[in-house]
Amino acid sequence: MRVLVTGGAGYVGSHTLLPLLRARHHVLVFDNFSNGSPEALRRVKQLSNADFDVCAGDIRDAQKLEQAFGEFRPDAVIHLAGLKSVGESDRRPLEYYSQNVVGSIELLKAMQRHHCRKIVFSSSATVYGEARYLPCDEEHPTLPLKPYGRTKYFIEQIIRDWSSAEAGSSAVLLRYFNPAGADASGRIGEDPIGVPANLVPYIAQVATGRLASLRIFGGDYETRDGTGERDFVHVEDLARAHVAAIDHVARSPGCEAINVGAGSGATVLEMVKAFEKASGMPIPFTIAARREGDVSRSLAAARKAESMLGWKAERDIADICETAWRWQSGNPDGYGNRK
Repeated sequence: MRVLVTGGAGYVGSHTLLPLLRARHHVLVFDNFSNGSPEALRRVKQLSNADFDVCAGDIRDAQKLEQAFGEFRPDAVIHLAGLKSVGESDRRPLEYYSQNVVGSIELLKAMQRHHCRKIVFSSSATVYGEARYLPCDEEHPTLPLKPYGRTKYFIEQIIRDWSSAEAGSSAVLLRYFNPAGADASGRIGEDPIGVPANLVPYIAQVATGRLASLRIFGGDYETRDGTGERDFVHVEDLARAHVAAIDHVARSPGCEAINVGAGSGATVLEMVKAFEKASGMPIPFTIAARREGDVSRSLAAARKAESMLGWKAERDIADICETAWRWQSGNPDGYGNRK
């Protein structure tokens, strides 16, 4: 298939390109490089020994989208582009609604103009909000607590409505839990701008000495050790889920929300210990007050992914920590010059 990947130069995007290319899909990466790196794409080409097209552009730019769709003529879209920091979305909600929601509408309009009716969307477990029961299945009520989660929720609803109105359309809404880790090669990985918002790259930067210590937000949750518990899914497993979802939309109409998680959880302190074991480095930390909007536990029920996509997680937190350390220790400054 001919697959247009928005946000393909980012963390999840660059890892998703590898199995897409190895499955011999033809790929166009559409990215404004605000959170992605051209160097990541160069390394993906080396690792895959395959070529692909790249178009620099913002998904809110209808003219640039028109050019990309007109020249590439995709059969399907994997939509990963968007702002993604939960905390930052509190401070910059309008930018999040503009980039994520308005951008998604422009993307769907371009798809409609070019009769491209298949989409895999990068959603998030944040749409569930505070868990009413665990593990969360796809029938769990959706009540996101932050602007970031609400943008994902609104985009899901927009895609559902588009799918209902667009004959022959097919959509999969992949609700990620907590992507982490890096490609086994250590050549591509998570390279956040500034202080990492996600736990594993934060720990990794402490291990290399780039950051002095880890701040753990909340030590009094009702969990095994008082720190928050999360379902961490290896980014390579997550990448495979996108390829399985592309195969699904190629043959099955309708719109489905599907969780992507390991189905098991680790607390923050358990991740710290696992990373110390993987790296051989001490991880100093302090306990700070809880952050508003953080949930105590988040675990995925991933049975639907297995039954519908034939997918399940294969890697555990030891794999996450080992590959994240391989990436960070080999690339202490990430990709360096992002431009």
